[in-house]
Amino acid sequence: MLNTDADERINRGRSQRVAMRYFVLLMAAVYVGLGAFLLAAPAHMFALAPTARRVVGGLFVLYGLIRFFRTFRQHFRNRHDSFQR
Repeated sequence: MLNTDADERINRGRSQRVAMRYFVLLMAAVYVGLGAFLLAAPAHMFALAPTARRVVGGLFVLYGLIRFFRTFRQHFRNRHDSFQR
């Protein structure tokens, strides 16, 4: 069994949560980027019909934006923002 004190365990958990926040934001940017690539890429690059490519690209962009705003609101918004009206 590892001999770690409580402070080390708390700090390790905190750093993992911070890393996860930024990873989720990175994945949201990847989805938006993939969707933008699908929308802007030449038609001959994919074996999809142009309409299907636009729909899938738009869904990726929409999903990435939703993930970004949900993550931002959950992890990065100041907790006192809702009380300062």
